[in-house]
Amino acid sequence: MPVPGPGYSITVRVEAPPSASAAGDLTSAVGRVGGVITAFDVVESHSDRVVVDITCNAMSANHARDITEALESLPGVAVRKVSDRTFLMHLGGKIEVTAKVALRNRDDLSRAYTPGVARICQAIAENPDDARRLTIKRNTVAVVTDGSAVLGLGNLGPAAALPVMEGKAALFKKFAGVDAWPVCLDTQDTEEIIRAVELIAPVYGGINLEDIAAPRCFEIEARLRDKLNIPVFHDDQHGTAICVVAALRNALRVVGKDMSAVRIVVCGVGAAGSAIIRLLSQRGPADIIAVDIDGIVHRGRENMDANMAWVAANTNRADVSGRLHDALVGADVFIGVSAPNLFGADQVATMAEGAVVFALANPDPEIDPLEAQKHAAVVATGRSDYPNQINNVLAFPGVFRGLLDAQAHGITDAMLLAAADALADIVDGDRLNPSFIVPSVFDAAVAPAVAEAVRKAATAG
Repeated sequence: MPVPGPGYSITVRVEAPPSASAAGDLTSAVGRVGGVITAFDVVESHSDRVVVDITCNAMSANHARDITEALESLPGVAVRKVSDRTFLMHLGGKIEVTAKVALRNRDDLSRAYTPGVARICQAIAENPDDARRLTIKRNTVAVVTDGSAVLGLGNLGPAAALPVMEGKAALFKKFAGVDAWPVCLDTQDTEEIIRAVELIAPVYGGINLEDIAAPRCFEIEARLRDKLNIPVFHDDQHGTAICVVAALRNALRVVGKDMSAVRIVVCGVGAAGSAIIRLLSQRGPADIIAVDIDGIVHRGRENMDANMAWVAANTNRADVSGRLHDALVGADVFIGVSAPNLFGADQVATMAEGAVVFALANPDPEIDPLEAQKHAAVVATGRSDYPNQINNVLAFPGVFRGLLDAQAHGITDAMLLAAADALADIVDGDRLNPSFIVPSVFDAAVAPAVAEAVRKAATAG
């Protein structure tokens, strides 16, 4: 199912004979091994050779090597250099700090720093709330991780998690004007993480927890919410849940079903799955069936942690047991945040008429979207190369923009549901269809709408 994409884009600089067929030979070689050319630039031309930059998308690092070897195998062609465009983007990091005030002369320096800054320090000491007015705290979020659950790659540690946290910070700034900073902690001890975040909290207006493995992430978030007077938001949980609830509301509009009448299967009961179940439960579905690697979650299961026990007690009203395929029979909705290639079109055929399938495992979903489309009425994934991409960037920038604007001291389910409704409402009736249930992440209306909804919910009481 993988297709060439920009995540594995390369630029290959080659020397080739100056023949009339050179361009065709080069492009054909790339095409024969499945590469997709996105740019072809002649950078030098001589009587005896041309130098060309060929930019193309590949499916993997190995596929990129196949493309390079295919070019090099052509008579008279020599590969000078291969540049991985993703690595080039990350050289030196993706974010920086810039001053918001001019420092042109001695007067500017005296106000921005000593001696003038001492007056600001004294004002905050007398009234700590002034930190939100007079410092970066009013617009700053810490993106905190221990590197224990980086994307779908597992426990890579804090240094390897840094590129993801940098990217998150860049998205905060791009989509909501929020100044975010990576905080990658060199510990995976729950107590140390909680204490470290407590210690840095005075600088920030909010904490975004990221890529921390379950079940540890649940305790970390809960205890930090109790200890801190700023919002603590675990994006892997609540960002995903907001987007799923919004997308499902619109998908059910497409198929003409009411939430109160549908049975939902949620596959994966880690951070994302648990949060989806908790938020969806407040929308009153007929039933939710949770499934993990050991099968359907039910009350009689042994050795459940606190999170799993809550899921068992609040789902599966008939207390059925079995495997994923059993749960799918007659279900109206499948939501997967688990593992690739768990079922196929035959299992989707056993679902109810007008089935909705959200296969969100990344990069390879629980079912090939093309297989799911054979029987499902609406299909969504976490991928950008299929319709209906459910991506957390639809939620977290606007959520924090709203929290910061409200100077919120915490976050509630009412705020999360308000964000989900605002996100769903952006796709109005004229645009809603089976291939468009959530807006594009580049829709300029998304972050402001989510932010305003969260701000109103935060200041409502």
